[in-house]
Amino acid sequence: MTQKDRVLEVLNTLDIPFEIHEHKPLPTIEVAMEVWKDIDCTHCKNLFFRNHKGNRHYLVILESNHKLDIRDLEQRLRQGKISFASQKRMDKYLGVEAGSVSPFGLINDSENHVHIFLDRNLLNAEKISFHPNINTASVVITLDDFKRYLEWTGNSYEFLELY
Repeated sequence: MTQKDRVLEVLNTLDIPFEIHEHKPLPTIEVAMEVWKDIDCTHCKNLFFRNHKGNRHYLVILESNHKLDIRDLEQRLRQGKISFASQKRMDKYLGVEAGSVSPFGLINDSENHVHIFLDRNLLNAEKISFHPNINTASVVITLDDFKRYLEWTGNSYEFLELY
């Protein structure tokens, strides 16, 4: 079963309705914006970080056009410097490749190791989209259903004002 199939199976099991949009690979937000322009929802950017010790991992989710002040997040976490996680860590904790980072990767985080930070601005969205662990498709679900999905994963999460 592919990663995408696993994501769709979880959504179906949770009774979460979704739209799926197949498209060319979208390795960057800039490329994605051109494809996403006709999909009516809030598109998200997903960044996967590790702390300087490498013992904590964070998935940061924000609107696709929003820029993150990593230094501000570091100061709030009070864990020293954070950096983007390596491909090895993406494989281990999310089961995804670079360019396909998604909260749907949490289906592969059986130990609930990854903590999620969501931009508070997403609370204004009715529908949001993410890759289904591969960057050749986008899945659209409601924000309420996304919160249900997060509860199902068991991973800790919080909404923050991200700068």
